[in-house]
Amino acid sequence: MQTPRSETARPYDDERTDRLPRPKLGKTTGIALVVVALLLVAAPGFLNPYWLRVLSNVFMYAVLAQGINIMAGYTGYPAFGNVVFFGLSGYVAGVLMVKFGMPFAFAMIAGTMLCPVLVLAIGPPLLRLKGHYFAIATLGLNESVKELVSNATVTGGGMGLSLPLPPWGPVSGAAVFYYLFLAVMVIGVWVTWEFSRRRVGIGCGAIRDNEEKAGAVGLHTTRYKTAAWMISATLTGAVGALNAYRLTYIDPPSAFDMAISVKSFVIFLLGGAGTVLGPVAGAFIIELLQTYTWSKLLTWHTGAMGALIILVVMLAPKGIRDAIGQLPSIAPWRRPSPDGISIDGAGR
Repeated sequence: MQTPRSETARPYDDERTDRLPRPKLGKTTGIALVVVALLLVAAPGFLNPYWLRVLSNVFMYAVLAQGINIMAGYTGYPAFGNVVFFGLSGYVAGVLMVKFGMPFAFAMIAGTMLCPVLVLAIGPPLLRLKGHYFAIATLGLNESVKELVSNATVTGGGMGLSLPLPPWGPVSGAAVFYYLFLAVMVIGVWVTWEFSRRRVGIGCGAIRDNEEKAGAVGLHTTRYKTAAWMISATLTGAVGALNAYRLTYIDPPSAFDMAISVKSFVIFLLGGAGTVLGPVAGAFIIELLQTYTWSKLLTWHTGAMGALIILVVMLAPKGIRDAIGQLPSIAPWRRPSPDGISIDGAGR
């Protein structure tokens, strides 16, 4: 006689675990999101090109941090060399535009799509490494691709590559790239939101918490980790191609610059690991602080920015979300809903 299967003992691949229930937004939160969205859409109407470029950088780093968040925050694999996809996508887009006369839209899509293809090829062996070994492997991947690009004729070698000028003027171009980076950031937030609720995100969370146990219960850990890295690489590659076209020039030292990765990690840590909106908040804080120190402390802005980052990380080691939640006047409002689901998708 067979024992009926318990409703609480569901196998992982049960279709009912395909996604978490959609959390309900409070009235205040919903209004705040609508107001922020309207302000961002209307910003080119009252901001000058300089501030549009600053905000474009904010959106770009929010996407880069979001890519790291998917790997390090949700999956537990610190991809320090994720900047390789930023540079690779930019170079692919540039080569297609300069050498083959492709339009930017096609070149951007091609450069972006090559990034997950590369992960599909090298991900399974690299993702067998863990912790700092995986981090070092991604650094080696970045340096390897950088050297390959530096010595290739089609990429212009160490001299770099000049891309065609955008068809818009400086003022209109700032607004166009603002909206393009904003669109990619919105897509990145939506992708992370869906990732955190769906089976792949739930599986990656299990891998982050205890990979051995996740594999013991039948989870194909390599497959889930590869899927997460492919999503991360796609987001990173999208802004890499956009940035190359915005600057109209790309060279190996700037395209594969590890400083970009370090800054993205700082933003990711400040925003909070495993949160949906954390990278966006962190990008606004870090980029605006950097802009302020550069404008007010021109001769030693780098040192001032470093000191500010150290101070912020010391005061909020687990991200600004947890720091705000610990404030007595705000903490009661940060209590999770009865079903244990919070707006940031982290489930806490």
